[in-house]
Amino acid sequence: MIVVVGIGAGGWDEIPVRHQQLIRETPVLLGGKRHLDLVPDVPGQRREPWPSPLREGLPALLESLPSAAAVVALASGDPLVSGIGTTLISLLGRENVRIEPAVSSVALARARMGWPAESCVVVSLVGRDVSLVARELAPGRRILALSADGSTPASVANLLVTTGFGASRMTVLGELGAETESARAGTASTWAGESPRLNIVAVECVGAPSIGWSAGLPDDVFENDGQLTKRDLRASALARLTPTPGAHLWDVGAGAGSVGIEWMRAHPTCTTTAIEGNSERAARIARNAARLGVPSLRVVEGRAPDALAGLPSPDAIFIGGGATRPGVLDTCLAALRPGGRLVVHGVTLETEQLLARQHAELGGELTRISVESVDAIGTFRGWAPQRTVVQWAFGAR
Repeated sequence: MIVVVGIGAGGWDEIPVRHQQLIRETPVLLGGKRHLDLVPDVPGQRREPWPSPLREGLPALLESLPSAAAVVALASGDPLVSGIGTTLISLLGRENVRIEPAVSSVALARARMGWPAESCVVVSLVGRDVSLVARELAPGRRILALSADGSTPASVANLLVTTGFGASRMTVLGELGAETESARAGTASTWAGESPRLNIVAVECVGAPSIGWSAGLPDDVFENDGQLTKRDLRASALARLTPTPGAHLWDVGAGAGSVGIEWMRAHPTCTTTAIEGNSERAARIARNAARLGVPSLRVVEGRAPDALAGLPSPDAIFIGGGATRPGVLDTCLAALRPGGRLVVHGVTLETEQLLARQHAELGGELTRISVESVDAIGTFRGWAPQRTVVQWAFGAR
């Protein structure tokens, strides 16, 4: 059993007496160097700092711990707010980790700003790409960004400026709860100067209405070379793929990555693996994902079905191209988890015939989608049809 004790900004003196006793009596004390230095010396106590890199080094450290005694780990504030408690539970299971939280830095930040919990969103940038903030941008939105270090506020300011939210008000809250606590406010467009290493950035968004979270973003927000699932077709596919929290998508033949990106924008816990055989397009997918606030989208450069081997099992699969390649459709159908969803688009007669056979054999929903847009005909206007697409949507049982 590992007991994770949260330490507030007040340090050792503000830790409850029962937790101080627990820390003194444990044979092994884990924590960051800053936290371990706060604890008075205890003769014979083994003290282990967190390994670096953390996730890779933790299993070996945990294997070395005695199994008979409760081990104490130290953490900042609430260990389950982007903290070590989350990592330990994922590795050891909830039954082997006990959390004893202190007041979190997020709670202190909300208190200083006067923001009710339900009025703001928390985005952790600790060990993560600052472009995660981009998904949350909207006029009037309140964001608490947990900084990685003193350089994060400037990075957030730069992102706000480049996304049209340079007028947003930023407040950098440093060393929350400590005697050295500070607060500095300004607008993103004029932000300058250094920030404390420990800080939270509070953002009050001011800018033009940004792209939303509903399926079917404008085509021009995606950098592309023409290999793009267009807006109306994308919305139709995503409605049938049905993004749900925590679900994983394979975007096979991803092109510009639009379907996989919108899947991840549907909820912060949705994940995508985009499979693309063209190296230029693969790099383009990564750029699109970062710009649209989902930088953790994984791009696998290769062709299905070979590139699908060893990938995490999908809850849903979109095949935007290459369905007639031998083994692609069979491999995808076999990989779906129970209750999974598959959507395939085809524009060729060969793909249409394949999908018609699959529909006759397995059922699902077979649809032909034709979209027309107004275009110029000389000095007049008329309807310009796009290629008709056959869509097969299948739900595994």
